[in-house]
Amino acid sequence: MCGAGKSEVAQYLMKKREFGFVRFGQITLDKVKELREKSSEKLEKKIRDGLRKKYGMAAFAKLNMPQFNVLLKEGDVIGDGLYSWEEYLELKEKYDDRLIVLAVYAAPKIRYRRLENRAKRHGEDSKLRYRSFTKGEAASRDKSEIEKSHKAGPIAMADYTFINEGTLGNLYSQVDEVCDRIFRVKDGKVRTRKSNFRKNKI
Repeated sequence: MCGAGKSEVAQYLMKKREFGFVRFGQITLDKVKELREKSSEKLEKKIRDGLRKKYGMAAFAKLNMPQFNVLLKEGDVIGDGLYSWEEYLELKEKYDDRLIVLAVYAAPKIRYRRLENRAKRHGEDSKLRYRSFTKGEAASRDKSEIEKSHKAGPIAMADYTFINEGTLGNLYSQVDEVCDRIFRVKDGKVRTRKSNFRKNKI
């Protein structure tokens, strides 16, 4: 859910493990920039709904799949922001056991507090990744994502779940533990996306 810390995990994996990166929702934000309008939850929702009406509920998986395929030729990829159950099914059908889903959880009151000042904390943000939301906007987005986007499904079916209600250090420790388990890192050696993996993961 918004504010849980998905992007923190994605950025960490990009930097430490040199994963390729795809942000599902960047398609929406790029549309906002094309319209030259101020970003708002109302406008973003309108764009998301329009894309789903045109391409179906798996829209963001379908539209981002070409980018995934290009990056997977070079190594491992992290996808930030899987939205719906239909998107999960689309990716699962395409990538099967190469797909590993990571869920990041934080209680609503913690997420809403983070979201209120997020833009100020992150400063310049040309890609609109770190927009702030009021408590009302965040709650409205939660409701829409659960009821209309079927977002609970991918969270329930996640292969691993991180609880992000403490420090970033604690979150990163959880990520490292899971990555070590997935990639069977031994003797303190950190594998990167340039390593010769048996399988690629997204």
